[in-house]
Amino acid sequence: MSDLKFEQKRKLSRLEAADQLTAFADALRKGGDAELELGAGTLSLRLPDDLRSEIEVEVGDGEIELEIEFKWPTASARTASSRTVADTREPTARKSEPAKPRRSTTGTGGSERTKRPAKRTRKTS
Repeated sequence: MSDLKFEQKRKLSRLEAADQLTAFADALRKGGDAELELGAGTLSLRLPDDLRSEIEVEVGDGEIELEIEFKWPTASARTASSRTVADTREPTARKSEPAKPRRSTTGTGGSERTKRPAKRTRKTS
């Protein structure tokens, strides 16, 4: 069962059909939120960058039927699928850089001190 279904059947001139297809093509080129004038109403859609399409032609009973269908996930399904893809991707290799020496602090003043080897004194006999 679908969440929403809109279906409109009406007679159009060839030019009206071309105008309707052109408006949808322009919305596809633009992407994002689109508003399409469909007869007496306006259809608002969010158009993603990637879609699935299906074109079907049937010839029979003295008519030709051409169906052009586009499918894409709803926003919630798209978010969930993009999370899945992101979770399964391998981490990107990074250029290794030499480790930077860490500085240690001692005392409460937070001043930095460098450890130096202890001086040896020679015994003279």
